[in-house]
Amino acid sequence: MDDYKITFKKPYSFEGKEYTEVDISGIENLTTKDLIDADKHFNASGQMAIMNEMTTGYACIVASKGSDKPVEFFENLPASDGLKVKNRVMNFLNV
Repeated sequence: MDDYKITFKKPYSFEGKEYTEVDISGIENLTTKDLIDADKHFNASGQMAIMNEMTTGYACIVASKGSDKPVEFFENLPASDGLKVKNRVMNFLNV
């Protein structure tokens, strides 16, 4: 689904490969267990929030679960592209 294909402002290099976009459409298939696991990952990383789904860190974890990319891929994005990911994940979680 194109709603979950995020195009980057400029090419992004990660682990020796260049990316111009990322597809996180797999978030449509996440289960509640996946979100519980994301909560555990978020808390284990030392991050804290009243509402996990409102944070950039949590969005990176969920985006990773909805793609074939590790969480580090999302954590190292330029800020403007990281915010695109965060907003897309937040929209998904809050609809």
